[in-house]
Amino acid sequence: MIRYLEKIGNNTVWILEDLGRMGFFLMRGLGGVFKRPFRFSAMIRQVRLIGANSFWVIFFIAGFTGMVLGLQGYYTLRKFGSEGALGSAVSLSLIRELGPVLTALMVTGRAGSAMCAEIGIMRNSEQLDALECMAVDPFRYLITPKFLATIISVPILTLFFNVVGIFGGFLAGCGLLGVNPGAYWSGMEQSVVNQDINMGIIKSFVFALLIVWVCAGRGYYVHVIRGAGFGAEGVSKVTTQAVVLSSIAILIWDYLLTAILL
Repeated sequence: MIRYLEKIGNNTVWILEDLGRMGFFLMRGLGGVFKRPFRFSAMIRQVRLIGANSFWVIFFIAGFTGMVLGLQGYYTLRKFGSEGALGSAVSLSLIRELGPVLTALMVTGRAGSAMCAEIGIMRNSEQLDALECMAVDPFRYLITPKFLATIISVPILTLFFNVVGIFGGFLAGCGLLGVNPGAYWSGMEQSVVNQDINMGIIKSFVFALLIVWVCAGRGYYVHVIRGAGFGAEGVSKVTTQAVVLSSIAILIWDYLLTAILL
């Protein structure tokens, strides 16, 4: 019984320490924005790696997601004689929910995992320690550009996802199933309001912060994470953990933001 209570206590202490480390990491990562000189070129390079290089993944996922919504929405609405509302159903589903969530999950899998592995390898190979020995702030030099690049890239990718997905729904609904194109676009125009667009944008900003915070933070603290170990195996375990935690956090915050903003 005593050993069981001791194990619970040790786990609780470790969780609190981990939360404290991650909170400190978030503050220092965002605080690097106000430190000079600002590494603008590094941020642009990260925007290319995180945002531009993810474009085609987002393009194909968005296109086929919109087409699936068009097909499923058509056969559901046809039961009620409301095929003309297909544009409303597709656009609202994408703008308010699927666009921000699927974009964030794709960026987590593609760019978040790479970010975590990169920083974890730098930690294990003592490159981060070398930066500190040279009086170079690793947060301003390495972490803050990733924060800014992710916060810039994810909302832009979400907008692309919404546009491509809506056109995918148009192709499936109007091109394949014969829905009136005028009804599709007019239904979307009448149903989508600023509140819907703002909800999607706010979600994308929050998801972007969660992605870079969890993925970069897990990589930065790979040497103190319980069960991670050292070397390549430790980095692989932490990278998997970062992707899982980011995905769970995105879905949890999606529900919370939906409940708050509706």
